[in-house]
Amino acid sequence: MSETVKKTTTRKPKTETAAKPKSVKAPAKAPEKSAQAAAKPAAKPSNLTVMGPSKEQIAALAHKYWADRGFKHGQDADDWFRAEQELRSKAS
Repeated sequence: MSETVKKTTTRKPKTETAAKPKSVKAPAKAPEKSAQAAAKPAAKPSNLTVMGPSKEQIAALAHKYWADRGFKHGQDADDWFRAEQELRSKAS
């Protein structure tokens, strides 16, 4: 009986194409600002929060409304909300 001998072959390792870096483009240069553009003030950011009227301002106006009604009790919340709404509408 004859024996079959299996031959082993050596393989070359695969070269990885992804390992090679691709050419990288240089970033585009930013255009230079002219002296006139640099002299302009920066635009105001649009994310600023507008402050509403203070509690003291609202209280003073609500007190005026109370006095105008003849110092009658029972509508203090109505005076407060009316004063707050009026001051906020003036601030806008």
